[in-house]
Amino acid sequence: MDAPTRVDLTPAAATLLRSLRDQHGELMFHQSGGCCDGSSPMCYPAGEFLTGDADVHLGDLRVDDFAVPVWMSRSQFAYWRHTHLTIDVVPGRGAGFSLEAPEGVRFLIRSRLLTDEEWAADGADAGRAVGPA
Repeated sequence: MDAPTRVDLTPAAATLLRSLRDQHGELMFHQSGGCCDGSSPMCYPAGEFLTGDADVHLGDLRVDDFAVPVWMSRSQFAYWRHTHLTIDVVPGRGAGFSLEAPEGVRFLIRSRLLTDEEWAADGADAGRAVGPA
């Protein structure tokens, strides 16, 4: 089995990402750790949120002919490393700095545990894709 994907998106989230890309150019996500953003996945223009050694690159969301990288802080990943995350979109107010905020919707994470097979295929350590892209 190939290494499992750690991130995915729903068709509704893909539709919104197409629109946001048309408006803002290349995009990126950083999974918020809480506080004022309430643990929401935050969507930014690519490079607007600076990542570094303290972040883990979870993977890239594929939408048509473009990719949207998804990042999380290394300390938060220590708690979430056993999960698969799906980015969805629901009605509501988006987080203040996330690009969907004015659209009347917000991105939301849906998570599930990795299966035993996914965990084994990943070598029990998805932290190998780390650091800036």
